[in-house]
Amino acid sequence: MKHLRAALAAAVAGAFLFSQVASAATATAIFAGGCFWSMQHGMEAVPGVVKVIAGYTGGHVAHPTYDEVTTETTGHYESVQVVYDPAKISYPNLVMAYFHLTDPTDGTGQFCDQGPSYRPAIFVADPTQAAEAKTVKAEVGVQLRKPIATTILPAQTFWPAEGYHQDYARKNPAAYGAYAMGCMGFEGGRVAALNAVWRR
Repeated sequence: MKHLRAALAAAVAGAFLFSQVASAATATAIFAGGCFWSMQHGMEAVPGVVKVIAGYTGGHVAHPTYDEVTTETTGHYESVQVVYDPAKISYPNLVMAYFHLTDPTDGTGQFCDQGPSYRPAIFVADPTQAAEAKTVKAEVGVQLRKPIATTILPAQTFWPAEGYHQDYARKNPAAYGAYAMGCMGFEGGRVAALNAVWRR
């Protein structure tokens, strides 16, 4: 029994050490860019991204629900929390990847999703993220040759969205495909809309 307890203690200590290493090897960023279905779907495809969670941030109501946020009275943005590996992608490169998934010139929403909860924003956790996000934003302005409406704001509590919103594009490909094609107002849907913004 003594040996069993020692083995269990060693296993627990090893698991704790592994969790510390895994945690130390990743970092977190929060972005808002219109419908969080699209943001989650797009950011998950970025090399170096480990996990993306759809949710809400920036508002004044604790534990907000989708129904509450869509009333546009809670102050929340539909957003994503991105866990990434800094050894594979830097924060500035992650911010640039985020910008390319949005129309940075539209500060009132994204494509057919308009209103306060759909505004584009970068939520920064510290002065380093703030400075790097500001630099990338300036670079995007040069690329697009237009004023950039995306705001840079201090990070607030991130509230994960309801389960049915998580990985919506992957779980509901037909429904998401219809949304992505029809909502954007462009022949060719979301891809064509983004290509038009970025002149690709």
